[in-house]
Amino acid sequence: MYSNSAIAAEKIVLKYGIFRESVSVEKLTKFAETGEVSPMLNLLLNQARQDPQTVRNVLTKEVNASPVVLDRLLNNPIGEFLVDQIGQTIHTPSSEANPQALRSALVLSANKDNKVSLIEIIQNYPTQEVYVEGERLVRTYDQLSLLAERLQNLLSWRE
Repeated sequence: MYSNSAIAAEKIVLKYGIFRESVSVEKLTKFAETGEVSPMLNLLLNQARQDPQTVRNVLTKEVNASPVVLDRLLNNPIGEFLVDQIGQTIHTPSSEANPQALRSALVLSANKDNKVSLIEIIQNYPTQEVYVEGERLVRTYDQLSLLAERLQNLLSWRE
């Protein structure tokens, strides 16, 4: 199991095509929770022609995931493939050590309430800076849903 890290993401570099802006995780979290958009984030979303409500919905949608089962699943070939796919959207600046960082963020996200959302993954990412490919957010949520489905299948099979 993973423990809470002293390092947690503080800044997100949000990328939409050619547009790239740094936003604090605090401001992105406030947007996800309340819908309040900071001027910088609003500018980025407008430039990228992204509907703020759609982005907010994708950030906050939750999937059910037991941290113990999630940890086991993430360390087998299916889980490694899904981590690789999600890592194309949420990653370290250099993409080095990204699978380990992403696994940690996923399990830490599930620890609190047996649920995972993209905003929680970003909040729990164990580096000070995390890059997010904005145009891939919807696909990444779909991949998280697939991961949750695999978890449910695994749990059903074991019963």
